[in-house]
Amino acid sequence: MKNIIKLLTFKTLLSALVVGLFAGCAATRPIADTAFGAGGAYLGHELSNGDPLATAAGAAGGVILSEGLHYAAKKQSDKAYAAGYDKGKSDAVKQQYWLYVCMQKQRNQVGSVRLYPVQLPEQRIDGVTFQSSTKFLRIEE
Repeated sequence: MKNIIKLLTFKTLLSALVVGLFAGCAATRPIADTAFGAGGAYLGHELSNGDPLATAAGAAGGVILSEGLHYAAKKQSDKAYAAGYDKGKSDAVKQQYWLYVCMQKQRNQVGSVRLYPVQLPEQRIDGVTFQSSTKFLRIEE
């Protein structure tokens, strides 16, 4: 009887592993829970010489271990996603900065610059007297 249980448990673990290999990524969580639960049940059964309580505890421990591994993997994946997102934002800001630098360089390379003198006469505005002066008007073409 004990050999039959071992054989059935081994076949169950093997079939869960084969199904896990051929299943898509979306189905890995239930398959991993099943495989770890079956493995835990097998270990609990073998270590306790067939005690049903130990077998159930081993199965529960296997499922908890599987869920813990999935949690850790998701947490690591979320952390990597956030780091990539921040890197993408940083690259976009750098690209925008260098675009503005290039535009300013092009703007400062004008074909010809002319300065036109403008004579400003002496004026009195709101009680303030401004002396006559010459200002220059810059024209870029």
